[in-house]
Amino acid sequence: MTLNPNAKMEETQKGTEVYNVDPLIVKSHYEIDYIHSYAQDSEFFRAMGKKKIMGSKCKNRDCGYVYATPRGHCMMCGSETEWHELPNHGKIHAFTTCYLGSEEFLPETPFHLIMVEFDGVNSLFMARLIGADEEDLHIGMPVRAKFRRNLRFSPTDVYFVPDVPK
Repeated sequence: MTLNPNAKMEETQKGTEVYNVDPLIVKSHYEIDYIHSYAQDSEFFRAMGKKKIMGSKCKNRDCGYVYATPRGHCMMCGSETEWHELPNHGKIHAFTTCYLGSEEFLPETPFHLIMVEFDGVNSLFMARLIGADEEDLHIGMPVRAKFRRNLRFSPTDVYFVPDVPK
């Protein structure tokens, strides 16, 4: 084993851009390509191309728990689940306005995230809400799902808008 108390990291001319000192604001860049499989959740993403939201339902008839976000096994009884189409209409159970976001969403801040409650579904579905100002949001507000025309195969392919009578 070699111990070197004089070891140093290699120095370069590359530094960090500083925009402000108090509070300290610095520029950072991060980018990566990542190839992955949606595996058992593939049907959830394919269904969005058909303007459908797919959850899952416990196969155990004594349980029958319905999940807004799909899972392979029931968290209540451990039984397998099956695909279950969710309604495209629901209501706001909870909401927040995000003033910060990841690199992808930062240019869109502020934006609203909602937890959608569907009739006959035991859990909630999180998505973005567009088309409403913060002062218009309220618990119980009716919303309906909309889908991107050009899918990105991302959870953000489905979003919600206020469901107002025509």
